[in-house]
This record gives sequence, structure tokens and C-alpha cells, in this order.
Amino acid sequence: MYSFYGTWPWYISGLLIGAVMLSLILFGKNFGMSSNLRTMCSAMGAGKTAEFFNFDWKSQRWNLTVVLGAMLGGFIATHYLSDGSGVNLNPQTVVELRQMNIDEPQGKLLPDALTSAEALQSPKILAILLLGGILVGFGTRYAGGCTSGHAISGLSNLQLPSLIAVIGFFIGGLIMSWLLLPLILN
Repeated sequence: MYSFYGTWPWYISGLLIGAVMLSLILFGKNFGMSSNLRTMCSAMGAGKTAEFFNFDWKSQRWNLTVVLGAMLGGFIATHYLSDGSGVNLNPQTVVELRQMNIDEPQGKLLPDALTSAEALQSPKILAILLLGGILVGFGTRYAGGCTSGHAISGLSNLQLPSLIAVIGFFIGGLIMSWLLLPLILN
């Protein structure tokens, strides 16, 4: 019998994602985390200062359940469905991270080299995080959605722009992780 501790098998996650996507298609809805951020900003009054946020956010209230579900699901998975081992990386990945002066996660989601209180006092680390956040925000807006929206919702609807965006995400991730990140951190 399968234990809920550790990594869930791909077929359970795949089945759940497929069921959610099928229900969204049946109800004529689209999925994406960046649209949730837009809805939250609009609800908090951002439409008064930026035209992008000036829309009927109340028609998108249902989408905020995605954010709530992600937070609640993460809490339940971490506290009740996990064996506490956290993130386990491939040993070769750990070696490559050490070469860039990034500590082994030891079950944590984020490395201390980038997110500890000491690291956040470094202007270089702050600049990396700030520039990365701006680029992700710009890229999400420029691509018309985020990775989850394009890769899950767009591809399941057979949208060519989503396929192009996902290919771009992967190419960008490869360039960043194999070429730019080692240059930046060394």
C-alpha cells in the first residue's frame, strides 16, 4: 500500500491536475497564478493608478480560491502528509551548487546563500533577487501569463502561443541555470 509520506506518484498528481483542467474547461474558466495576482491588485485598488488593473475583478473572485488552495494544500502537505525529509536533490546537483557557493538545502526549499538574514544584507544578493523579481514580473506580463497558466492551462487547450511561451521558459531556464547563474554567483 502506498504511504502519503514522501513524493506522491506522478499518476496521482497528473490525474488531479487533469481533473481540475477538465472542470475549468467545462465551466469556461482559465487557470494561471499571475491572473490571481492581477485580481488581488485590482481588488486592493490598483486600478486607480494603472489601467492594466482596471477591470471587473469581482468576476474573477473564483480564481482567488486557487491561491487559497495552494496555500492550504502546501500547509497540509508539509504538516500532515510529509515525512519531514523536505527537498532531496540529486547528488550531482549538490556538487554543482557547492561550486557556486550555494549550500546544500538539507530539506529546505530555499538555500541560505540566497535567503538567510546574513545573505539579505549583501547588496549583490539583494540586487540578484530584486532584478530576478522584476524580470519574472515583466516576463509574465510580456508572455501573457505565467508558467503554470501557459504550461498547464494553455497547453491543455492546445494553444500555440502557450507552446511557444513554454519553449521560451525552458530555454530561458537552461540559459540562466547553466550559463548566467554560475557567472553571477562565482
